[in-house]
Amino acid sequence: MKLDTQAHVDAAEKTLRLSWVIVFGAVLYSVLTVTPLVLRFTPAGWEMTAPILPIVVDAAVIIVVRVDAIVARLDGDAGFWPALLRWLTGFMTLGLNVADSALKGDLVGVGVHAVAPILLIVVAEAGLKWRRAITTAVERIEREHAAERERERAELREREDRERADREREQEAARLERERMEAADRERREQAAAEREREREHAARVAREEREHEAELERQREERADARRREELERQERERRAQEEARKAKEAAQKAERDRKATEGRKPALASVSAAVSTPRPAVSASVSTTAHETAHDTDKPAKMSEADARQAVADAVREGRSQRQVAALTGWSVGWVAARFKELEEDAA
Repeated sequence: MKLDTQAHVDAAEKTLRLSWVIVFGAVLYSVLTVTPLVLRFTPAGWEMTAPILPIVVDAAVIIVVRVDAIVARLDGDAGFWPALLRWLTGFMTLGLNVADSALKGDLVGVGVHAVAPILLIVVAEAGLKWRRAITTAVERIEREHAAERERERAELREREDRERADREREQEAARLERERMEAADRERREQAAAEREREREHAARVAREEREHEAELERQREERADARRREELERQERERRAQEEARKAKEAAQKAERDRKATEGRKPALASVSAAVSTPRPAVSASVSTTAHETAHDTDKPAKMSEADARQAVADAVREGRSQRQVAALTGWSVGWVAARFKELEEDAA
């Protein structure tokens, strides 16, 4: 029955929604009818504002119809002002629609243009009454259903009370039997509980001892691991120090070897330079050719050092303050090459 009632209510609501077709048709008709009337009484330059008045009035009509439908569906009463607004908007719509024909004295036009507003007012009032009637009928049906359900619940409670009394008698007999059996079993349960308690205590003690033993073993393992890590770090430090000392010793040996080679390379050159300085050189006349002079000079030139030894000799000469020609004679390299090395050392020093 309840499902049928809801289906009827839904069908009525769907039908009442068709009233919106009338509402929108009346609103559109009102806008098209009232706009020319307002346009004639609108000052020049403000013609575009003419449709605003019918739109505002018709918007009020739509709001009134929509809110009244919601209030009626909820079985409410909005009071005096919503009713006044509903009738006021209806009469405004009616007046604006028939005003143009009334001013022209066209009674037929008044009747034609009054159809849509009057139909809108009547549909709004009828829809309001229909929804309130549907709500009242639904409430009455709900009350009848509630009374029927209450009667069914009362009968069900009475039947349940009888069944409960029977069950209570049976349960009382079963309870007495259970108490007799439980009295016999209680002592056994207490003994079993005491035995289980003793077993739990023993198990807890054993587990605690095992945890303590495992913790001691873990602590010993961690101590051994820490000792191994410390030994490894000390070994790595010793190896690093040994490598550092070996590297320093190797660098010292390499430096000593370089110094030895540089010293050995400078000894023949120094001996040659000393011999050249101590031996008086014969005067050469201006008529001697350049080729002969260069040949004689090349024959007195010392053995040429390697580039590394020559660079070391240049560095030593810079520290000792010797001239570039002396270094060139010592190393066997050209004066230009020696001058370039001097310049590099000066730039590095700067």
